[in-house]
Amino acid sequence: MKIRLATADDAAAIASIYAPYVTGSAVSFETEPPDEVEMRSRILAGGDLYPWLVADDQGEILGYAYACAFRARKAYRFAVEATVYVAGGAQGRGIGRQLYAALIPMLEAQGFTQAIAAITLPNEASVRLHEAQGFAQAGVYREVGFKLGEWRSVGLWQRSLAPLSDRPEEPSPFSPSIPGSDRTR
Repeated sequence: MKIRLATADDAAAIASIYAPYVTGSAVSFETEPPDEVEMRSRILAGGDLYPWLVADDQGEILGYAYACAFRARKAYRFAVEATVYVAGGAQGRGIGRQLYAALIPMLEAQGFTQAIAAITLPNEASVRLHEAQGFAQAGVYREVGFKLGEWRSVGLWQRSLAPLSDRPEEPSPFSPSIPGSDRTR
């Protein structure tokens, strides 16, 4: 299996992995699963600043991870939100760990200082994954979303990336190569 940069051609597979999280669980607060066109738009919107990665097993996409802006206001530009999803039949095989093992060093090299993960609670598997990657609980938004007939809370997990500075440099575009992979974008 290779971890590689996602392309627009991966949009259908990514949408397929994500759809059950939207329709059958409270993991995502979306209520309608995005289609291939919308997912392609999200991948392309990341540009060269916010990477999207896929776990590619001989052409079959088994999971994906990405970073996006943490918040829109300019002072937040040094932090990212990190997310990972694994196909239902591929869970428990370490794919989420492998995706984060590639994504986090990319974000560090770009100069981002913090990664934030938002986890609908309860979700012990996601908490374990994030804590194994160095994230620590930073807080909880209590009962902020209503899905599947219940009010849901969201925990925030945070991981330091690059050192803080009084004169931070702007985050740079990501490299098209993924550590441990011979594939590029």
